Amino acid sequence: MKQKSRIRVIWCILFVVYLAVLIYLLLFAKLMGREQIGRTYSYNLELFKEIKRFLNNTGTLGIRSVLLNLVGNVIGFMPLGFLLPLAFSRVRGIVFMTLISFTTTLIVETCQLVSCTGSFDVDDLLLNTIGGILGYLIYILLEKGITAWKER
Repeated sequence: MKQKSRIRVIWCILFVVYLAVLIYLLLFAKLMGREQIGRTYSYNLELFKEIKRFLNNTGTLGIRSVLLNLVGNVIGFMPLGFLLPLAFSRVRGIVFMTLISFTTTLIVETCQLVSCTGSFDVDDLLLNTIGGILGYLIYILLEKGITAWKER
């Protein structure tokens, strides 16, 4: 097996592991508040409503909760934008990665709503999509940096 093929296999494995961890955290993890028996459907269709609520209630909710929700939603999807083009070379382009990040988040949010393990939140759609885009931008910067370094 060629060196590039081996590296691509490693990236694919890392991508699959990332997806498994993401699915676990978003749908099953007790530490993320996923064990709420008898919970009813919950959703937010108003953009920035939950973001504002978290920021306005930082004192009550605590900085950990605010960071987990706001920053965690961004950071949690950064590996998607970073690992996907490494694992699958045809998956490139900022518009395509934006659509992939948005669609992946939409699927997760819908699963959370239907399974009553979370809430459908358009703010999460926004934050997760931003995370995917930032991950892809990091991928682009590293790729250009490595290319420039090799050309020296």
